[in-house]
Amino acid sequence: MADAVRDRLAALRRDLHRYPEPGWCEFWTTARLVEEIRAIGVDELAVGAEAYDPADRMAVPPEDELTEWFQRALDRGADPDILEDLRGGTTGAVAVLDRGEGPTVGLRVDIDGLYIEESGDEGHVPSDEGFRSETGETMHACGHDSHMTWGLATLEAVKESDFSGRLVVFFQPAEEISGGGAPMAKSEYCEDIDYLFAVHVGLDHPTGEVVAGIERPLAMCHVDVEIEGTSAHAGKAPEEGSNAIQALGTAIENVYGIPRHSDGMTRVNVGRVEGGTASNIIAEDVEAVAEARGETTELMEYAKAELRRKFETAAEMHGCEADVDIVSESPRADSDPELVDVVAGVASEVDGVETIVPTADFGASEDATFLMERVQEDGGLACYAIVGTDHPTSHHTPTFDVDERSLETGVEVLTDSILSVAEDGP
Repeated sequence: MADAVRDRLAALRRDLHRYPEPGWCEFWTTARLVEEIRAIGVDELAVGAEAYDPADRMAVPPEDELTEWFQRALDRGADPDILEDLRGGTTGAVAVLDRGEGPTVGLRVDIDGLYIEESGDEGHVPSDEGFRSETGETMHACGHDSHMTWGLATLEAVKESDFSGRLVVFFQPAEEISGGGAPMAKSEYCEDIDYLFAVHVGLDHPTGEVVAGIERPLAMCHVDVEIEGTSAHAGKAPEEGSNAIQALGTAIENVYGIPRHSDGMTRVNVGRVEGGTASNIIAEDVEAVAEARGETTELMEYAKAELRRKFETAAEMHGCEADVDIVSESPRADSDPELVDVVAGVASEVDGVETIVPTADFGASEDATFLMERVQEDGGLACYAIVGTDHPTSHHTPTFDVDERSLETGVEVLTDSILSVAEDGP
């Protein structure tokens, strides 16, 4: 790790790609990042619970899942001393450079993987070239391995520049479950940031294209539902039961019937259901996982309230009770035009960038919006850029991959954007 990060972008990205971990379980990943950050040398490094209040975390997995991934990281050779700071699922880190007078600039990158088994098929580059996921059940299917590489290399490049000011780099856990953005946004490290940059790779934008700033990310919430009824013999005395499956069926039909809203677009989905024991038993307990999204935070709140009401009233109709738990959520926050102009201007001077798209609709959700919203509410500016990459299949698929030429492009765009606002402002 004595070699400069920028001299081994692809190798570092591939190393991170080999061991993806799910949200709040990024133990090996965080330890690996900490080792790289220490090798770079920073003025302050907050690891795990030092970086945020653990009580602010959302969507934290069960203890047995955290324990399993902790042990896996230990077995894989992660530094035990670093792991102790992460025990219980307090993953992630914040690195700070203090370089004299000047603005405070933030950079946020995400670090978690997804529960997707990576393809081992011939023609899938990570498989062919020996850096396919080794976990057997998780994958960096959204490019967060690239994002971490950008974060480290940009940190290194800014340190070696004539940057004047304060740089705060957030290596944020649990983005895929919208669990990590809120605690980092509430932390002391997000205070008084003048300019914040966040970034994503790809998203159907090809290699050589840069989107200077996203607009209209969907506000969203993840919801867990449990419906409790009363069991009974389905043949002998069905009237003695309160059928949780029947209640869930009614609820699902009603959820998809939530009226659209005149103020804009909303989305709802019930993505997983589980329950019941046998064909001759009235089910007494079922579970569902659902979500609601909206074009604005207010529209998401509307869809969330209606979704909750549909589950609760359907349960009551069938003599059951529904427990609706909002596991995590994220607001809408748009890129500020002043920083969009900075990124566009910088990108126009970067080798390999052929097309600059000033703004584009995001179309999905992102909990970086918590940090963006915090910065904007405090009077600062925020921008979420996209660095294009050719990816053979869509994000969140077993054959997702990135064009590694985009690694250097991302570092240059981010580094030069940070240096630009530090020196001249937006």
